[in-house]
Amino acid sequence: MARSDLLISLIQAGASGDRNRLKSTTEALVSEERAKNHNILADRIERALSSVPITPPPLTSSRNLAGEDKEAILELEPRIRIEQLLLPLPAQESGRQLIEEHMRADVLRAHGFEPRHRILLSGPPGNGKTSFAEGVAEALGLPFFVVRYDALIGSYLGETNTRLRKLFDYVRTRPCVLFFDEFDAIGKERGDTHETGEIKRVVSFLLMQLDQLPSYVVTIAATNHAELLDRAVWRRFQMRVGFPSPSDTQICEFLGRIISNWPSEPRMALGTLAKKFSNASYAEVSDFCQNVRRRQILGLGEITVDEALKKELDLWTTRVKPGIIDGERPDQTTSKSSTRSTKTARKR
Repeated sequence: MARSDLLISLIQAGASGDRNRLKSTTEALVSEERAKNHNILADRIERALSSVPITPPPLTSSRNLAGEDKEAILELEPRIRIEQLLLPLPAQESGRQLIEEHMRADVLRAHGFEPRHRILLSGPPGNGKTSFAEGVAEALGLPFFVVRYDALIGSYLGETNTRLRKLFDYVRTRPCVLFFDEFDAIGKERGDTHETGEIKRVVSFLLMQLDQLPSYVVTIAATNHAELLDRAVWRRFQMRVGFPSPSDTQICEFLGRIISNWPSEPRMALGTLAKKFSNASYAEVSDFCQNVRRRQILGLGEITVDEALKKELDLWTTRVKPGIIDGERPDQTTSKSSTRSTKTARKR
């Protein structure tokens, strides 16, 4: 093939996003240059070819991206800034590194490295995993895609894998942040005897797709039950970040940020108030503060912030907890402990 034809074929392959044709044409061009003893140029072309898999697809691609390819994705506009979040130090540093690696990806690639782009977040609900993912998307200026399991998981054999393939084909078309909340819903341990063969096939296919994602697709998965994840899932994620329940000090700081925006502050010290939220999540504390303000606003000036706070604290102590939802009475744990102690004493 003449050199002019190679160049034209190279341009057409790049413009259409045909990577197989791009690779074969480039290899032919390298062979022609080596035949002419232009080894330095041939080496430079080969190095340029190695960057093709991580280059975002061309904007001139004619492929139709609308419709069912996107039905399992909910696109949200990221509004939360990662600097606004109260994160444990490891999560703060991981977020900073992740953002810097993608902001300066060219520097890494010049030395043969890719930015990390598969992140697993684990910890109790309500402590900032979703907000962290949204903050990363906001910092990088990327679309924030949230996976919709209701549109992803099908009831027929092979249907879920087909939808997964469409989902991953779509996200490869542009740089983005892809967020899987409740990742254990599809990343379950394949050794679980209670799971069907269909779920095991889904997990295997999911792992393969994760491996093939380019680095410009930042994939963040969150789970409240890390112990349920397949062991092979852990290896796929290059960064694993924990989001534990906040300490009293962190809750105190969180309360301070919220209450500072109120028209009047309660007389109760923040430290004293924070101790009443032992083992609570940021989301629960935020809901509590919003309820105080609602009660005060609806009081139309007749209810002070201290009165509203006291009433909500009384309700807080009687709130329904996860143990109660599971059928356990509020005093059941204490009663069980007392019973065990009594039995032990009798044995002695």
